[in-house]
Amino acid sequence: MQTSVSPTFSGTGEDPKCDCAPPGNTVGLQYSSGIYKIASWSHITNAHPVPGPSVVTGLASVGLPLGRGLLLLAEMSTKGSLAVGEYTKSSVRMALDHPEFVIGFIAQSRMDGLAAELGYAGKDLLILTPGVGLDSRGDGKGQQYRTPKEVVEESGCDVIIVGRGIYGDGKNLDVAEVRAKAERYQSEGWLAYRNRLAS
Repeated sequence: MQTSVSPTFSGTGEDPKCDCAPPGNTVGLQYSSGIYKIASWSHITNAHPVPGPSVVTGLASVGLPLGRGLLLLAEMSTKGSLAVGEYTKSSVRMALDHPEFVIGFIAQSRMDGLAAELGYAGKDLLILTPGVGLDSRGDGKGQQYRTPKEVVEESGCDVIIVGRGIYGDGKNLDVAEVRAKAERYQSEGWLAYRNRLAS
């Protein structure tokens, strides 16, 4: 399965990007057309909800017939992020108004409490969480890291997103070292999940 996960569109392998702040028609065209044709290969895409519900309807008009899904960016791991409060609440409302297409969130914590507050009690979606690190608490440039234990066990997130913790700066990669780091995160994430289920 190919996925596309970043605050704008990006894809596994090719890393295409597009501005996902335009209205629904434009974002739908970006998703379906252009040189990357993202919807043709990315099963899961994410977008920020800044443009409002039209970003979801525009992407859904292309993605639904292809069996695709969408993650909305509800929270970020960077220090001083504006993706908090009413922004996050609006993201949750948008997602739950479009359950046929939105499968979850890029977020730092569970959204089911906000869902209940908005009148969607019992509704819960996937939570994919970036900003996961085992050996560092930040990069000095605004990125903040939390451990798999903090993310999965304590905050209730479902999937960890790890970048630099595995790939470092992306230069001179040693395949065995990358594999070992990935397995370490997998093990720590699974342990946190099992502990969460046991509590």
